[in-house]
Amino acid sequence: MIEIDDVRPLVNPVMLSAFEGWNDAAGAATGVLDHLIDVWDAQLVAAIDPEDFYDFQVNRPVVGTSEDGMRRITWPSTQLYVARPAGSHRDVVLLRGIEPNMRWRQFCAELLAAADDLEVVEVVTLGALLAETPHTRPIPVTGTATELDLDDRLKLEPSTYEGPTGIVGVLQDACARLDIPAVSFWAAVPHYLPQAPCPKGTLALLAQVEDLLEISIPLGDLPEETRAWERGVAELAEEDEDVAEYVRSLEESKDTADLPEASGEAIAREFERYLKRRENPGDGPV
Repeated sequence: MIEIDDVRPLVNPVMLSAFEGWNDAAGAATGVLDHLIDVWDAQLVAAIDPEDFYDFQVNRPVVGTSEDGMRRITWPSTQLYVARPAGSHRDVVLLRGIEPNMRWRQFCAELLAAADDLEVVEVVTLGALLAETPHTRPIPVTGTATELDLDDRLKLEPSTYEGPTGIVGVLQDACARLDIPAVSFWAAVPHYLPQAPCPKGTLALLAQVEDLLEISIPLGDLPEETRAWERGVAELAEEDEDVAEYVRSLEESKDTADLPEASGEAIAREFERYLKRRENPGDGPV
């Protein structure tokens, strides 16, 4: 059972969640949670006891020095935060964790019990996978929802993936079994750049969160970090002709596949985000 600190009553809260590990290629998904916890000044309200869910030889505790100069152990865990984003009429519960090593069904049951205590009405899971995506093109994001009206409202590009799943998939399935509306967004990041961070993947997922919450999220340094990331990869490609040729082949395949889908809907969504940021200039450049 997760013990939650005293929290003011939340308004129509949605839970956003992401987990380190198999579900988090290049750290793109947890990068979203880290960013939102920072820009929304989120309040830590609970942490799951790691003893029953983590193999400490796989996810080892970390020793460090605290602000008071004492040596402290930090255990791998999953934490819940709450925030009220500026411009939003609803609260957000932020679930930032590490994929557990065991007892996944019990883990999800405890998380959803905590969500029920916080009166969460909708769960959003974020993930990232490695794919044949060129770094020079927009990061594709696919999605699934447990209810058809969510699919229609968010205009999700449906995922066709079939195969092994991680805690993100298990948590969404647990939501469906309990009739909790749930959405899952997955960013496809370049498989030849698996090391974290991938700010471009984080930005792609943030755009989906903006659409879901119908607000503008401050982007901070992420746009500049994305440009620096792209410049760094371009320099790498210039030094290796094999890499450059491979990227060109991915670009051609991507452009050919996307040509029939250069729809007005995608352009309209980008234009809406542009207008929102014009209304909120402090959010940073697009």
